[in-house]
Amino acid sequence: MSTPVDDSLDPLSRERSHLAESRSALRAMREDVESLDISDVTANWVNAEVLARQIDERIKALADLSDTPLFFGRLDYLHAPGAEAAEGAEGERPRPEAAYQTLHIGRRHVHDAEGDPMVIDWRAPVSQPFYRASKKDPMDIALRRRFGYTGGDLTAYEDEHLSDPSEAARTSKLLQQEIERPRVGPMRDIVATIQPEQDEIVRSGLGGTVCVQGGPGTGKTAVGLHRVAYLLYAHRERLARTGTLVIGPNRSFLHYIEQVLPALGELAVRQATVDDLVAHVEVRGTDDAAAAVIKGDARMAEVLRRAVYSHVTMPTEPVVVVRGSRRWRVPAYELEETVRELLARDIRYGAAREALPQRIAHAVLVQMERAGEAPDDRVQDAVARSSAVKAAVKAIWPPVDPAKLVLRLLAEADFLAVHAEGLLSEDEQKTILWAKPARSVKSAKWSAADAVLIDEANDVVARTPSLGHVVLDEAQDLSPMQYRAVGRRCTTGSATVLGDLAQGTTPWATRSWDEALAHLGKSEGVIEELTAGFRVPTDVITYASRLLPHIAPGLTPVASIRENPGFFEVREVSETAEVVAACGELLRNEGSIGLIAADARVPALSEALTAAGVTYLAPGEETTRQTRLTLVPASLAKGLEYDYVVLDEPRAVVDGEPDERTGLRRLYVALTRAVSGLIVVHAAPLPTQLG
Repeated sequence: MSTPVDDSLDPLSRERSHLAESRSALRAMREDVESLDISDVTANWVNAEVLARQIDERIKALADLSDTPLFFGRLDYLHAPGAEAAEGAEGERPRPEAAYQTLHIGRRHVHDAEGDPMVIDWRAPVSQPFYRASKKDPMDIALRRRFGYTGGDLTAYEDEHLSDPSEAARTSKLLQQEIERPRVGPMRDIVATIQPEQDEIVRSGLGGTVCVQGGPGTGKTAVGLHRVAYLLYAHRERLARTGTLVIGPNRSFLHYIEQVLPALGELAVRQATVDDLVAHVEVRGTDDAAAAVIKGDARMAEVLRRAVYSHVTMPTEPVVVVRGSRRWRVPAYELEETVRELLARDIRYGAAREALPQRIAHAVLVQMERAGEAPDDRVQDAVARSSAVKAAVKAIWPPVDPAKLVLRLLAEADFLAVHAEGLLSEDEQKTILWAKPARSVKSAKWSAADAVLIDEANDVVARTPSLGHVVLDEAQDLSPMQYRAVGRRCTTGSATVLGDLAQGTTPWATRSWDEALAHLGKSEGVIEELTAGFRVPTDVITYASRLLPHIAPGLTPVASIRENPGFFEVREVSETAEVVAACGELLRNEGSIGLIAADARVPALSEALTAAGVTYLAPGEETTRQTRLTLVPASLAKGLEYDYVVLDEPRAVVDGEPDERTGLRRLYVALTRAVSGLIVVHAAPLPTQLG
């Protein structure tokens, strides 16, 4: 690897040979880890368990996925970049005397028995020109080579001579083929097709928060996941301590994306929905839209703060502590000064409650010292635990149960009125009050919005642990209170926020990213916009963009960069059997098919498919070669993609939502799930906004 590969004889054979040698080297790396004997290394069973788990994770990360290319590109540098630039993840440092001009770029670092790299991790600094170099800025690259694969077999290559002025810039056919390749199964990584504007976002630093506004097919979800992989590579030790989290809109979505990070060798990233984060109570109820909007409003945070701190009562009696034959008295005015000082510090309610007995005990110790005694910390702790101090703290600063507090706010009109004064109108208060108050926390039919309120109250009482980095996808659908819930999980870390304002389909959908970042607690976040469409065909995105002036005026329409315009047809039908027939037509093609319909239409379509003998899946179930059709309720379509889509009854999709704008946004989502082709079928008239 210290000199450029000689391509004078059969370049493809040489590259295949390098692929075979690289796979062999990766197997050797895995076998080295598997053969480690830690029986005499660890001092106790706890350390042994930790080390064994770390070794097991390392073995999994070194897995060779036979149907996935081990490398997808090659760079020939004009000048050797040096060994330090080719350093692998997790301390896999090449030999310092080595210098490399030809580098193969892949999903993970692979080295030979001497430690020389055979494949360079795509996240390494030396790999960056593979995504950024151009004719205008070659970045010291003489040649960029892309590889074509069928399964895991290398079948083709394509060269760009970036430093040769006589060769004109051209579009990579292999890149286009990879972008347009049919998909079956869950979402795959885009590491071979990352574009310069995407790479800038992926490689942005850990310290800052990035918000990505991206229309359908711009790759925002994939960019967010690859950013996590990059950050784990560049800041592995720090994020290993603080943790990372990917938040998606629902379980189907998380299942769809769950294999992207493992395919890149990253196994330690937790995935969750917002509902998972705030699952302090069992959610068994629902709110109407009006109540949900108010409960999700940021004003509720102040209502809850007031309600929590209303439990603090100024002392009117002194505290008398008896120790032996002596009685020590802390007067009420001194206690009040202590309480007011704790309130002024604006620390968590629970932290202040824990500090109060120590403050009272300190006041007693001051009196003891003045009387000539020499008390130590043990005496102070004993005073703080005394029955007199405990009783005083319970009366002054009682414990607060967040769920019981929210229960009382939603059940007692007077209690809510006191703490919502000047924040919520009387009508708004009536809207969120329960018609039939629950008797207890367990019997209450909590809604998803109620659980977020409990999480907010919980944070007022005790600080929520913070992670190093959080990725929030489909963020446009979150309420301000949900943003706050996510923001609490990264107060000392950073975030990657992903979404599309045009796809906001909740009554409380985000109006602007500046507002969203403020609720998240990340007002300093940088907003980036992706407008180049890689997944949705030109004809499809052009048709869907007719809705933009009605649902998100001011947003830049997505411009498809695909050479293949895709298949698109609007078809008027008279019966359900014709919808099934359209699915049958698309099943003749390679790839996945989604039948998307208004939620109310799903049962009838399910019966029709079954009657016709067409097998199908539900969202979240993995497609196979045998079963490639998924029946998708429009409410679950967001974030999912299929090679071909049949969209049933656009008017029913719009009418299934509480208002027309939300319905049109839901329709925009449904129209943009197709990667290769779309058939719109309808019996009812199309919405006028589609022209």
